[in-house]
Amino acid sequence: MAMEYDLLYQSMVNQCRSELTENGYEQLTTAEEVEDAVKRTGTTLFMINSVCGCAGGIARPAAVYSLNYPKRPDHVVTVFAGQDKEATAMARMFFGEDHIPSSPSFVLMNNGKAIAEIPRHEIEGHDPVSVVTKLQGYFEDYCDEI
Repeated sequence: MAMEYDLLYQSMVNQCRSELTENGYEQLTTAEEVEDAVKRTGTTLFMINSVCGCAGGIARPAAVYSLNYPKRPDHVVTVFAGQDKEATAMARMFFGEDHIPSSPSFVLMNNGKAIAEIPRHEIEGHDPVSVVTKLQGYFEDYCDEI
C-alpha cells in the first residue's frame, strides 16, 4: 500500500512540475542551479511550486497565462517546495530578509535582487485572473517587451 501511495504521489508531483516546464519554465532542482539563475542578467520570475490546491487551481494556471503579455521576464524559473528542498532554501535566501517563505508564491528579481513578490496569502482564496493581473502589472513595471 505504501509503495502505491509513493508512486501515486510521485506521479502527481511530476504532473505539477510538467505544467510549468511544458510552458517555458525552467525547473531548478539544485542549489547550484538556483545560484546560476540568480546571477543572470535581467529579470527573472521565480515560481515557488507546491502540490497544494491553491498551487494547482490558482498559481500554476496564473504562472502560465501571465506569460501571454507583451512585457515579461527575461527568464522564468521554478523551484518545488517540499520536493527540492535545497534549491528552495537557496532561492529563499536570495529573496531577502523581508521575504516570508510560503508556497506557492512568486518573486520577481532583477539582476539578482528581489523587486516584487506575490506571497501565498495573495494567491490562496483569490482567483487566477487576479494573480495574472498582479503578475502582469509587475511585468509592465519592471520588464521589457519581448
